[in-house]
Amino acid sequence: MPSRWGLTTALLALGLALFTHLALAGGPTLKVGDPFPDLSKFGIEGKLPDSIKGKIVVVDFWASWCGPCKDSFPVMEELHRRFSDKGLVILAINVDESRAAMEEFLKEHPVTFTVVRDAKKKLVAAVNIASMPTSFILDADGKVHSIHNGFRGLETRKKYVKEIQELLKITSAKNE
Repeated sequence: MPSRWGLTTALLALGLALFTHLALAGGPTLKVGDPFPDLSKFGIEGKLPDSIKGKIVVVDFWASWCGPCKDSFPVMEELHRRFSDKGLVILAINVDESRAAMEEFLKEHPVTFTVVRDAKKKLVAAVNIASMPTSFILDADGKVHSIHNGFRGLETRKKYVKEIQELLKITSAKNE
């Protein structure tokens, strides 16, 4: 019969392993500086932008049932209108179970930026999205500049604007 001490040690080790696994699985697997995956390899529904090469890209994962996503859409639209002619692309990736839910949301919250759908959740799984919304700001080389989990109104908007302006300035200087 195993001793209580041995059983306790085994349970603690199992608990630590489980905690570590859950902690590591709790956020995006991409880190700042990593290249963002090639979107064409994930069976995304909808028309992807013709070219994002050399552009600053905000990749925003969202769902119609997500309250903060609803709050973020006007900000994404503002960013698109303000910076798209300077080299910014907003790419909103919907993760709803049904296309109808996405379409209903877009009727209530119309936008002019690109919206596509990850119906099979392949991209969501590849980058390990754990919360909605999650946004990745990519530099002109397609690398992750920053990751934003959630949306906190004006605070998040200010961060987006600052980062986008910085990246556009860097990109502009490289192209001169």
